[in-house]
Amino acid sequence: MQAMKLSSVSLSDEFINQVKDEVTPHWGELGWVTYKRTYARWLPEKQRTENWDETVKRVVEGNVNLDPRLHEENVDPKVVDELTEEAKKLYKLIYGLAATPSGRNLWISGTSYEHRNGDALNNCWFIAVRPQPYGNSHIVPEYLKPDQPAVSMPYSFMFDQLMKGGGVGFSVTKENVHKIPMVDDKVNLTVIIDKNSESYEASLKMGAVDKDDWLKNHSLNDVQYYKSPDTREGWVISNAHLIDLHFDQTTPNHQRNLVLDMSEIRPKGAKIKGFGGTASGPMPLIEMLFDINDVLNTHVGQHLSAVDCTDIGNLIGKTVVAGNVRRSAELALGSADDEDFITMKQDKEKLYHHRWASNNSVAVDSNFNNYGPVADSIRHNGEPGIVNLELSRNYGRKIDGVQKGIDANVEGTNPCGEISLANGEPCNLFEVFPYVASQQGWDLHEAFRLGTRYSKRVTFSNYDWEVSRNVIEKNRRIGISMSGIQDWILSELGNRVVTGFEDTKDPETGKLVKKPLYDQRAVKQVDGLYQAVVAADKEYSDTLGCQPSVKHTTVKPSGTVAKLAGVSEGMHFHYAGYLIQRIRFQDTDPLLPALKACGYHIEPDVYTKNTMCVEFPIRAAHADSKEFASAGNVSIAEQFATQAFLQTYWSDNAVSCTVTFQKDEGDQIAPLMRQYRFTTKSTSLLPYAGNGFKQAPKEPIDEKTYENRVMEIHGNVETIFEKQNGNHDKKGVELVGQTDCEGGACPIK
Repeated sequence: MQAMKLSSVSLSDEFINQVKDEVTPHWGELGWVTYKRTYARWLPEKQRTENWDETVKRVVEGNVNLDPRLHEENVDPKVVDELTEEAKKLYKLIYGLAATPSGRNLWISGTSYEHRNGDALNNCWFIAVRPQPYGNSHIVPEYLKPDQPAVSMPYSFMFDQLMKGGGVGFSVTKENVHKIPMVDDKVNLTVIIDKNSESYEASLKMGAVDKDDWLKNHSLNDVQYYKSPDTREGWVISNAHLIDLHFDQTTPNHQRNLVLDMSEIRPKGAKIKGFGGTASGPMPLIEMLFDINDVLNTHVGQHLSAVDCTDIGNLIGKTVVAGNVRRSAELALGSADDEDFITMKQDKEKLYHHRWASNNSVAVDSNFNNYGPVADSIRHNGEPGIVNLELSRNYGRKIDGVQKGIDANVEGTNPCGEISLANGEPCNLFEVFPYVASQQGWDLHEAFRLGTRYSKRVTFSNYDWEVSRNVIEKNRRIGISMSGIQDWILSELGNRVVTGFEDTKDPETGKLVKKPLYDQRAVKQVDGLYQAVVAADKEYSDTLGCQPSVKHTTVKPSGTVAKLAGVSEGMHFHYAGYLIQRIRFQDTDPLLPALKACGYHIEPDVYTKNTMCVEFPIRAAHADSKEFASAGNVSIAEQFATQAFLQTYWSDNAVSCTVTFQKDEGDQIAPLMRQYRFTTKSTSLLPYAGNGFKQAPKEPIDEKTYENRVMEIHGNVETIFEKQNGNHDKKGVELVGQTDCEGGACPIK
């Protein structure tokens, strides 16, 4: 049989050099520094990290070559030519920072890791916590049949995706938790480790015991035994063994003995090939296994609650974070009438131990009207958020009216809340910066068309989990976002989207509410761009012979990616017109000498050892305009109304927005949630911090302070860095505490 000949698209050095001569990237004040420490991969053959042109080449080629037509026999040369021209346009768009794929794509696309593991291209995932079969997936514990439902499966999915760098939303609503059987068995857990392991002493401190000593006094024939290989899958299956043994009803005395062998797991500091970074050693895993076992052992003969199920998820998230290699992002979705779930973070001891690992929200429908307790909890600690699953299942954009069952299988959301998802489904993001794209002369319809085709190709990646493969093939969901919305609208129209409010009666309560008035030019602009995305998706879907995407558009919160281009984050208002942005670096980072040489203020971080805090003065676009508003002075009502505008005319998925409120606005939370319950699919709120704590990530300042700080800065960090290092930097150093989304909701990579 003749081997299939594959075709591929590549961009020539001549083309790339031409673009570099013609296009200047729209770096924000933090842009290049953020890029270099977050998305520039190590190039071993050159002994340095990538430069921006190399990153964009890798990312674009990696994406375009996902087109399934390139993987057929006898590829039409016209297809290669067509995709090469598209790759050139994409390269210019992204290189100039008029648009970017998600941070995950910037990190993984075009790498050998992506070719093995397409999951890594997607930012976030959703899974329902109920017994499910593993199916034909890359992880199936040997004691299970693929079609056998297991309590461990959603936690294995969660653990696996978090370790690949994705965020995970998970549902612990009563409907799901009630499907978990009663905890049947107590498990006596023993963790053993060989004295030859470099992690031996540290593991003993976490509760492990010497392997040889244990074997002298015990037989493996009397226990369930699993030796974890030095792989991500080994960590996942170790945890699966533990969880499922608690629900094994074959032992009449309800006592099970489990021995987990951690001897082969690489030590702390060892390199992780493929994904990147360094290992944490087995210690965080050992701690997690004992903690999860304690949760389950205390409930033998009982059913787990939503709080218990969330605790297990949070303990997994805590473990993933422990090595400081991956950022863990979780959202736990509970029932709106589950008081224990709503108040679970008020237990400060457990909050500091592990419950910090998720943002918590409650699932509601449009008939839900008891917003008082939710609003009261938000005023105290900013949680829970609200996720309206009924709207997500039956509506795209609000302006398009009810479309019964258009997205009927939605059960939850990603951690940032901008994409409503079915079980096992990921979000799939690309964002355009209309403010930058317009300045660079792009036809916005063309920019959004290119982004649509980029995201569509991601759905043809190789996915590890059967539950994901099935739902992705069915839905082909994409999330084309726009960011820097406040900058763009103010530049384009000279005013904000919400032009005022008028009194109107709530049709149900008869009470007066403030109905927002929108600039109709903005309505026309946004609606036209939405139609362009839908048309581009239909055209490309017809070409590829696949399903059109069930939904297409969103507003992601952005964060790190928005910093690259220096625009406002998602739909959010700038934090202040002028501010100090603090970025934390490991104290060995080779960027620090260059930043110091340029005059940036650097001081030790007061919260974390071996970490330095660098201060960057930032001026928001249009900061001096009389129409400019910031998170510090824009009303809570205008933020709700802006989110509703985007949900009505732009996003058929959802709109991520963290509404900031002042202390005197707390009593407006419940009425505004009630007012927009038929429009907004997800909402979260946080009190405005301002100068609330030392070395805050963002500190508002006045114009004079900004000007004084800018006067202290001289030289270009990129240029000085290259001179100091000969364009050769250190491997494996990255930004500390930066996230791809506002407020720490989603991971970098």
